Amino acid sequence: MATANRRILICGAGIAGPSLAHRLLRYGFEPTIIERANSFRDGGYMIDVWGTGYDIVERYGLLRPVQERAYQFDSLKFVDGRGREVSGFGGAVLRKALSGRFFSIPRGDLARTIYDTISERVEVLYGVSIHSMIQNAQGVLVELSSGQRRCFDLLIGADGLHSRVRELVFGKEAQFERYLGYIAASFIVDGYPHRDEATYVSFARPGRQISRYAMREGRSAFLLVLAEIPKPGVAAHDLAAQKARLHARFACDGWETREILAQLDTTRDLYFDAVSQIRMPRWTRGRVALLGDAAHSPSLLAGAGAAFAMLGAYVLAEELNAANGDFARAFAAYEQRLRGFMLRQQDAAARFAGSFTPRSRIGLLLRDCVVNLMNVPQIGAWLAPRMLGERFLFPGD
Repeated sequence: MATANRRILICGAGIAGPSLAHRLLRYGFEPTIIERANSFRDGGYMIDVWGTGYDIVERYGLLRPVQERAYQFDSLKFVDGRGREVSGFGGAVLRKALSGRFFSIPRGDLARTIYDTISERVEVLYGVSIHSMIQNAQGVLVELSSGQRRCFDLLIGADGLHSRVRELVFGKEAQFERYLGYIAASFIVDGYPHRDEATYVSFARPGRQISRYAMREGRSAFLLVLAEIPKPGVAAHDLAAQKARLHARFACDGWETREILAQLDTTRDLYFDAVSQIRMPRWTRGRVALLGDAAHSPSLLAGAGAAFAMLGAYVLAEELNAANGDFARAFAAYEQRLRGFMLRQQDAAARFAGSFTPRSRIGLLLRDCVVNLMNVPQIGAWLAPRMLGERFLFPGD
Protein backbone atom coordinates (compact mmCIF):
# COMPACT_ATOMS: atom_id res chain seq x y z
CA MET A 1 0.00 0.00 0.00
CA ALA A 2 1.26 3.45 -0.90
CA THR A 3 1.87 5.65 2.12
CA ALA A 4 2.99 8.87 0.41
CA ASN A 5 1.86 10.98 -2.54
CA ARG A 6 -1.40 9.10 -2.87
CA ARG A 7 -3.67 11.82 -4.29
CA ILE A 8 -3.11 11.86 -8.03
CA LEU A 9 -4.89 14.02 -10.60
CA ILE A 10 -5.08 12.40 -14.04
CA CYS A 11 -5.97 14.62 -17.00
CA GLY A 12 -7.67 12.60 -19.71
CA ALA A 13 -10.38 9.91 -19.71
CA GLY A 14 -9.38 8.17 -22.94
CA ILE A 15 -7.34 4.99 -22.66
CA ALA A 16 -4.18 6.11 -20.83
CA GLY A 17 -5.94 7.87 -17.93
CA PRO A 18 -8.41 5.14 -16.92
CA SER A 19 -5.69 2.52 -17.43
CA LEU A 20 -3.52 4.33 -14.91
CA ALA A 21 -6.42 4.74 -12.48
CA HIS A 22 -7.17 1.02 -12.79
CA ARG A 23 -3.64 0.13 -11.69
CA LEU A 24 -3.33 2.85 -9.05
CA LEU A 25 -6.48 1.66 -7.29
CA ARG A 26 -4.87 -1.75 -6.98
CA TYR A 27 -2.09 -0.21 -4.89
CA GLY A 28 -4.13 2.05 -2.64
CA PHE A 29 -3.63 5.36 -4.45
CA GLU A 30 -6.48 7.88 -4.79
CA PRO A 31 -6.81 8.94 -8.43
CA THR A 32 -9.12 11.67 -9.72
CA ILE A 33 -9.76 12.07 -13.45
CA ILE A 34 -10.73 15.21 -15.34
CA GLU A 35 -11.75 15.21 -19.00
CA ARG A 36 -12.22 18.21 -21.26
CA ALA A 37 -15.02 16.52 -23.25
CA ASN A 38 -18.51 16.82 -21.81
CA SER A 39 -19.03 13.06 -21.68
CA PHE A 40 -17.23 9.78 -22.23
CA ARG A 41 -16.08 9.48 -25.85
CA ASP A 42 -16.68 6.00 -27.22
CA GLY A 43 -16.18 6.61 -30.95
CA GLY A 44 -13.00 6.21 -32.94
CA TYR A 45 -11.20 4.08 -35.45
CA MET A 46 -10.48 0.35 -35.42
CA ILE A 47 -7.24 -0.71 -33.76
CA ASP A 48 -5.40 -4.01 -33.99
CA VAL A 49 -4.24 -5.76 -30.83
CA TRP A 50 -1.21 -8.04 -31.01
CA GLY A 51 2.20 -8.52 -29.42
CA THR A 52 2.67 -6.02 -26.61
CA GLY A 53 -0.97 -4.94 -26.94
CA TYR A 54 -2.26 -8.46 -26.39
CA ASP A 55 0.19 -8.96 -23.52
CA ILE A 56 -0.85 -5.79 -21.72
CA VAL A 57 -4.60 -6.40 -22.07
CA GLU A 58 -3.97 -9.83 -20.56
CA ARG A 59 -1.94 -8.35 -17.68
CA TYR A 60 -4.82 -5.99 -16.85
CA GLY A 61 -7.10 -9.02 -16.56
CA LEU A 62 -9.33 -7.64 -19.33
CA LEU A 63 -8.79 -10.15 -22.12
CA ARG A 64 -12.21 -11.77 -21.88
CA PRO A 65 -14.36 -8.59 -21.78
CA VAL A 66 -12.24 -6.97 -24.48
CA GLN A 67 -12.54 -9.98 -26.76
CA GLU A 68 -16.31 -9.95 -26.30
CA ARG A 69 -16.32 -6.57 -28.08
CA ALA A 70 -13.59 -7.47 -30.57
CA TYR A 71 -13.65 -8.41 -34.25
CA GLN A 72 -11.75 -11.13 -36.07
CA PHE A 73 -11.06 -10.01 -39.63
CA ASP A 74 -10.74 -12.87 -42.12
CA SER A 75 -9.10 -10.84 -44.85
CA LEU A 76 -7.57 -7.55 -45.91
CA LYS A 77 -7.95 -6.48 -49.52
CA PHE A 78 -7.12 -3.52 -51.73
CA VAL A 79 -9.43 -2.83 -54.64
CA ASP A 80 -9.28 -0.79 -57.85
CA GLY A 81 -11.75 1.83 -59.07
CA ARG A 82 -14.25 -0.87 -60.09
CA GLY A 83 -14.03 -2.71 -56.79
CA ARG A 84 -11.89 -5.57 -58.11
CA GLU A 85 -9.32 -6.97 -55.71
CA VAL A 86 -5.73 -6.15 -56.69
CA SER A 87 -3.99 -7.37 -53.54
CA GLY A 88 -4.80 -8.88 -50.16
CA PHE A 89 -4.25 -11.66 -47.71
CA GLY A 90 -6.21 -13.64 -45.14
CA GLY A 91 -6.28 -12.89 -41.46
CA ALA A 92 -5.11 -16.46 -40.81
CA VAL A 93 -1.63 -15.36 -41.91
CA LEU A 94 -1.37 -12.96 -38.98
CA ARG A 95 -3.08 -15.25 -36.50
CA LYS A 96 -0.71 -18.10 -37.35
CA ALA A 97 2.36 -15.86 -37.11
CA LEU A 98 1.13 -14.56 -33.76
CA SER A 99 -0.10 -17.90 -32.38
CA GLY A 100 -3.71 -16.64 -32.39
CA ARG A 101 -2.89 -13.68 -30.15
CA PHE A 102 -4.45 -11.10 -32.46
CA PHE A 103 -7.79 -9.30 -32.79
CA SER A 104 -9.23 -5.92 -33.77
CA ILE A 105 -11.47 -3.64 -31.72
CA PRO A 106 -12.89 -0.12 -32.07
CA ARG A 107 -10.83 2.25 -29.97
CA GLY A 108 -13.94 3.43 -28.13
CA ASP A 109 -14.91 -0.12 -27.17
CA LEU A 110 -11.48 -0.73 -25.66
CA ALA A 111 -11.68 2.56 -23.80
CA ARG A 112 -15.17 1.72 -22.50
CA THR A 113 -14.04 -1.69 -21.23
CA ILE A 114 -11.24 -0.11 -19.22
CA TYR A 115 -13.40 2.77 -18.00
CA ASP A 116 -16.10 0.42 -16.73
CA THR A 117 -13.61 -1.05 -14.25
CA ILE A 118 -13.06 2.30 -12.50
CA SER A 119 -16.14 4.45 -13.16
CA GLU A 120 -17.80 3.71 -9.80
CA ARG A 121 -14.59 3.90 -7.78
CA VAL A 122 -12.96 7.10 -9.08
CA GLU A 123 -14.09 10.72 -9.11
CA VAL A 124 -14.41 11.71 -12.79
CA LEU A 125 -15.14 15.31 -13.79
CA TYR A 126 -16.30 15.93 -17.37
CA GLY A 127 -16.22 19.21 -19.25
CA VAL A 128 -13.21 20.29 -17.18
CA SER A 129 -9.59 21.07 -18.02
CA ILE A 130 -6.67 22.68 -16.21
CA HIS A 131 -6.56 26.45 -16.49
CA SER A 132 -3.33 26.87 -14.50
CA MET A 133 -1.15 24.97 -12.08
CA ILE A 134 1.62 25.55 -9.54
CA GLN A 135 3.80 22.84 -8.06
CA ASN A 136 5.99 23.07 -4.98
CA ALA A 137 7.50 20.84 -2.33
CA GLN A 138 4.07 20.11 -0.83
CA GLY A 139 2.15 19.22 -3.98
CA VAL A 140 0.40 20.57 -7.05
CA LEU A 141 -2.22 23.31 -6.88
CA VAL A 142 -4.46 23.37 -9.93
CA GLU A 143 -7.08 25.85 -11.02
CA LEU A 144 -9.68 24.14 -13.17
CA SER A 145 -11.62 25.66 -16.04
CA SER A 146 -14.69 25.47 -13.78
CA GLY A 147 -13.02 27.94 -11.41
CA GLN A 148 -12.45 25.31 -8.74
CA ARG A 149 -9.04 25.09 -7.05
CA ARG A 150 -7.72 21.79 -5.73
CA CYS A 151 -4.51 20.33 -4.35
CA PHE A 152 -2.99 16.99 -5.34
CA ASP A 153 0.26 15.23 -4.66
CA LEU A 154 0.98 14.42 -8.31
CA LEU A 155 -0.33 15.46 -11.73
CA ILE A 156 -0.38 13.08 -14.70
CA GLY A 157 -0.99 14.35 -18.22
CA ALA A 158 -2.81 11.59 -20.10
CA ASP A 159 -4.59 14.08 -22.35
CA GLY A 160 -3.42 13.00 -25.76
CA LEU A 161 -1.50 14.40 -28.69
CA HIS A 162 -2.61 17.97 -27.96
CA SER A 163 -1.92 17.79 -24.22
CA ARG A 164 -2.80 20.80 -22.07
CA VAL A 165 -0.62 19.50 -19.24
CA ARG A 166 2.36 19.24 -21.57
CA GLU A 167 1.83 22.80 -22.74
CA LEU A 168 1.62 24.16 -19.19
CA VAL A 169 4.63 22.29 -17.83
CA PHE A 170 6.96 21.70 -20.78
CA GLY A 171 6.04 24.27 -23.42
CA LYS A 172 4.24 24.62 -26.76
CA GLU A 173 3.32 21.55 -28.78
CA ALA A 174 5.35 22.72 -31.80
CA GLN A 175 8.57 22.04 -29.89
CA PHE A 176 7.79 18.34 -29.65
CA GLU A 177 5.55 17.50 -32.62
CA ARG A 178 7.04 15.60 -35.54
CA TYR A 179 4.51 15.81 -38.37
CA LEU A 180 4.74 12.73 -40.63
CA GLY A 181 3.11 14.32 -43.67
CA TYR A 182 -0.38 12.82 -43.45
CA ILE A 183 -3.88 13.68 -42.25
CA ALA A 184 -6.23 10.97 -40.97
CA ALA A 185 -10.00 11.10 -40.61
CA SER A 186 -12.42 8.50 -39.25
CA PHE A 187 -16.17 8.21 -38.72
CA ILE A 188 -18.91 5.61 -38.21
CA VAL A 189 -22.37 5.55 -39.80
CA ASP A 190 -25.46 3.34 -39.78
CA GLY A 191 -26.87 1.59 -42.82
CA TYR A 192 -24.11 1.96 -45.40
CA PRO A 193 -25.24 -0.40 -48.21
CA HIS A 194 -21.90 -1.98 -49.14
CA ARG A 195 -20.65 -4.53 -46.64
CA ASP A 196 -17.86 -7.10 -46.81
CA GLU A 197 -18.22 -8.97 -43.54
CA ALA A 198 -15.01 -9.66 -41.61
CA THR A 199 -12.98 -7.90 -44.30
CA TYR A 200 -10.95 -4.70 -44.21
CA VAL A 201 -11.38 -3.10 -47.66
CA SER A 202 -9.16 -0.29 -48.95
CA PHE A 203 -9.02 1.81 -52.11
CA ALA A 204 -5.99 3.96 -52.86
CA ARG A 205 -4.73 6.61 -55.21
CA PRO A 206 -1.26 8.16 -54.93
CA GLY A 207 -1.19 10.07 -51.65
CA ARG A 208 -4.65 9.11 -50.39
CA GLN A 209 -6.59 6.07 -49.24
CA ILE A 210 -10.09 5.17 -48.05
CA SER A 211 -10.77 2.05 -45.99
CA ARG A 212 -14.01 0.61 -44.66
CA TYR A 213 -15.06 -2.27 -42.47
CA ALA A 214 -18.45 -3.61 -41.47
CA MET A 215 -19.35 -3.50 -37.79
CA ARG A 216 -22.13 -5.03 -35.74
CA GLU A 217 -25.72 -3.75 -35.77
CA GLY A 218 -25.49 -2.49 -39.35
CA ARG A 219 -22.77 0.06 -38.70
CA SER A 220 -19.79 0.77 -40.95
CA ALA A 221 -16.57 2.57 -40.10
CA PHE A 222 -14.35 4.52 -42.47
CA LEU A 223 -10.73 5.64 -42.30
CA LEU A 224 -9.45 8.25 -44.74
CA VAL A 225 -5.73 9.06 -44.98
CA LEU A 226 -4.21 11.72 -47.22
CA ALA A 227 -0.71 13.04 -47.78
CA GLU A 228 -0.46 16.77 -47.00
CA ILE A 229 2.72 18.84 -47.13
CA PRO A 230 2.93 21.30 -45.56
CA LYS A 231 0.65 20.54 -42.64
CA PRO A 232 -2.76 22.10 -43.39
CA GLY A 233 -4.08 24.81 -41.13
CA VAL A 234 -7.55 23.34 -40.49
CA ALA A 235 -8.92 24.32 -37.08
CA ALA A 236 -9.39 21.44 -34.65
CA HIS A 237 -13.10 22.12 -34.13
CA ASP A 238 -14.07 23.40 -37.60
CA LEU A 239 -16.13 20.44 -38.80
CA ALA A 240 -17.20 22.16 -42.04
CA ALA A 241 -13.60 22.96 -43.00
CA GLN A 242 -12.49 19.41 -42.23
CA LYS A 243 -15.20 17.93 -44.44
CA ALA A 244 -14.40 20.41 -47.19
CA ARG A 245 -10.74 19.37 -47.13
CA LEU A 246 -11.68 15.71 -47.50
CA HIS A 247 -14.08 16.48 -50.35
CA ALA A 248 -11.40 18.48 -52.15
CA ARG A 249 -8.92 15.58 -52.10
CA PHE A 250 -11.22 12.60 -52.67
CA ALA A 251 -14.15 13.88 -54.75
CA CYS A 252 -12.77 12.84 -58.14
CA ASP A 253 -11.76 9.31 -57.17
CA GLY A 254 -13.53 6.13 -58.19
CA TRP A 255 -14.82 3.08 -56.35
CA GLU A 256 -17.38 4.05 -53.64
CA THR A 257 -15.77 7.41 -52.90
CA ARG A 258 -18.80 9.55 -53.74
CA GLU A 259 -21.08 7.40 -51.60
CA ILE A 260 -18.63 7.53 -48.70
CA LEU A 261 -18.31 11.31 -48.95
CA ALA A 262 -22.12 11.54 -48.91
CA GLN A 263 -22.06 9.58 -45.65
CA LEU A 264 -19.34 11.89 -44.35
CA ASP A 265 -21.68 14.84 -44.85
CA THR A 266 -24.20 13.30 -42.45
CA THR A 267 -21.87 12.75 -39.49
CA ARG A 268 -21.38 15.08 -36.55
CA ASP A 269 -18.71 12.89 -34.96
CA LEU A 270 -15.59 13.08 -37.13
CA TYR A 271 -12.06 12.31 -36.00
CA PHE A 272 -9.72 14.54 -38.04
CA ASP A 273 -6.11 15.18 -37.11
CA ALA A 274 -2.52 15.30 -38.26
CA VAL A 275 -0.55 12.08 -38.23
CA SER A 276 2.19 13.17 -35.86
CA GLN A 277 4.56 11.91 -33.24
CA ILE A 278 5.50 13.55 -29.95
CA ARG A 279 9.22 13.37 -29.21
CA MET A 280 10.48 14.77 -25.93
CA PRO A 281 13.83 14.64 -24.12
CA ARG A 282 11.98 13.77 -20.90
CA TRP A 283 8.42 12.98 -19.85
CA THR A 284 8.55 14.14 -16.22
CA ARG A 285 9.24 17.38 -14.40
CA GLY A 286 8.93 17.74 -10.66
CA ARG A 287 5.59 16.29 -9.56
CA VAL A 288 4.25 16.06 -13.13
CA ALA A 289 4.50 13.15 -15.55
CA LEU A 290 3.17 12.64 -19.08
CA LEU A 291 1.62 9.39 -20.23
CA GLY A 292 0.57 7.84 -23.56
CA ASP A 293 0.26 10.09 -26.61
CA ALA A 294 0.95 13.16 -24.50
CA ALA A 295 4.46 11.82 -23.89
CA HIS A 296 5.38 9.67 -26.87
CA SER A 297 2.66 9.46 -29.52
CA PRO A 298 3.88 6.96 -32.15
CA SER A 299 1.23 8.25 -34.64
CA LEU A 300 -2.15 6.83 -35.56
CA LEU A 301 -0.67 4.83 -38.45
CA ALA A 302 1.52 2.85 -36.05
CA GLY A 303 -1.63 1.07 -34.92
CA ALA A 304 -0.36 0.55 -31.36
CA GLY A 305 -0.91 3.86 -29.58
CA ALA A 306 -3.61 2.41 -27.34
CA ALA A 307 -1.39 -0.52 -26.37
CA PHE A 308 1.50 1.80 -25.56
CA ALA A 309 -0.80 4.01 -23.48
CA MET A 310 -1.86 0.99 -21.42
CA LEU A 311 1.76 -0.15 -21.19
CA GLY A 312 2.94 3.25 -19.95
CA ALA A 313 0.16 3.34 -17.35
CA TYR A 314 1.10 -0.14 -16.18
CA VAL A 315 4.78 0.71 -15.82
CA LEU A 316 4.13 4.06 -14.12
CA ALA A 317 1.76 2.53 -11.56
CA GLU A 318 4.16 -0.32 -10.87
CA GLU A 319 7.03 2.09 -10.27
CA LEU A 320 4.98 4.37 -8.00
CA ASN A 321 4.02 1.36 -5.94
CA ALA A 322 7.57 -0.03 -5.83
CA ALA A 323 8.89 3.37 -4.72
CA ASN A 324 6.20 3.62 -2.01
CA GLY A 325 5.07 6.93 -3.46
CA ASP A 326 8.58 8.40 -3.85
CA PHE A 327 7.66 10.06 -7.13
CA ALA A 328 11.19 11.20 -8.04
CA ARG A 329 12.45 7.63 -7.93
CA ALA A 330 9.34 6.26 -9.60
CA PHE A 331 9.38 8.79 -12.44
CA ALA A 332 13.07 8.11 -13.14
CA ALA A 333 12.43 4.35 -13.27
CA TYR A 334 9.36 4.85 -15.49
CA GLU A 335 11.42 6.73 -18.07
CA GLN A 336 14.35 4.35 -17.82
CA ARG A 337 12.17 1.29 -18.47
CA LEU A 338 10.15 2.74 -21.35
CA ARG A 339 12.19 5.34 -23.23
CA GLY A 340 14.39 3.08 -25.35
CA PHE A 341 11.46 0.85 -26.30
CA MET A 342 9.25 3.78 -27.28
CA LEU A 343 11.95 5.48 -29.36
CA ARG A 344 12.36 2.28 -31.36
CA GLN A 345 8.58 2.07 -31.91
CA GLN A 346 8.47 5.68 -33.07
CA ASP A 347 11.32 5.12 -35.51
CA ALA A 348 9.55 2.06 -36.91
CA ALA A 349 6.25 3.95 -37.23
CA ALA A 350 7.91 6.82 -39.10
CA ARG A 351 9.40 4.34 -41.59
CA PHE A 352 6.03 2.63 -41.99
CA ALA A 353 3.99 5.78 -42.70
CA GLY A 354 5.01 6.03 -46.34
CA SER A 355 4.11 2.41 -47.08
CA PHE A 356 0.68 2.76 -45.46
CA THR A 357 -0.39 5.40 -48.00
CA PRO A 358 2.20 5.56 -50.81
CA ARG A 359 2.52 8.89 -52.61
CA SER A 360 3.23 7.48 -56.09
CA ARG A 361 1.86 4.85 -58.46
CA ILE A 362 5.11 2.92 -58.20
CA GLY A 363 4.79 2.99 -54.42
CA LEU A 364 1.26 1.58 -54.68
CA LEU A 365 2.43 -1.22 -56.99
CA LEU A 366 5.24 -2.13 -54.59
CA ARG A 367 2.82 -2.13 -51.67
CA ASP A 368 0.47 -4.46 -53.57
CA CYS A 369 3.35 -6.83 -54.35
CA VAL A 370 4.39 -7.03 -50.69
CA VAL A 371 0.77 -7.58 -49.58
CA ASN A 372 0.32 -10.43 -52.07
CA LEU A 373 3.57 -12.04 -50.94
CA MET A 374 1.98 -12.49 -47.53
CA ASN A 375 -0.03 -15.34 -49.07
CA VAL A 376 3.12 -17.40 -49.64
CA PRO A 377 3.32 -19.40 -46.38
CA GLN A 378 7.07 -19.19 -45.84
CA ILE A 379 7.24 -15.51 -46.79
CA GLY A 380 4.15 -14.60 -44.76
CA ALA A 381 5.55 -16.37 -41.70
CA TRP A 382 8.80 -14.41 -42.09
CA LEU A 383 7.25 -11.00 -42.93
CA ALA A 384 4.40 -10.85 -40.42
CA PRO A 385 6.44 -10.67 -37.19
CA ARG A 386 8.74 -8.07 -38.76
CA MET A 387 5.82 -5.93 -39.90
CA LEU A 388 4.23 -6.07 -36.44
CA GLY A 389 7.29 -4.93 -34.51
CA GLU A 390 9.05 -5.51 -31.21
CA ARG A 391 7.42 -6.83 -28.03
CA PHE A 392 8.06 -5.21 -24.67
CA LEU A 393 9.83 -7.49 -22.23
CA PHE A 394 8.24 -7.43 -18.79
CA PRO A 395 10.31 -8.43 -15.76
CA GLY A 396 10.44 -12.18 -15.62
CA ASP A 397 9.74 -12.70 -19.35
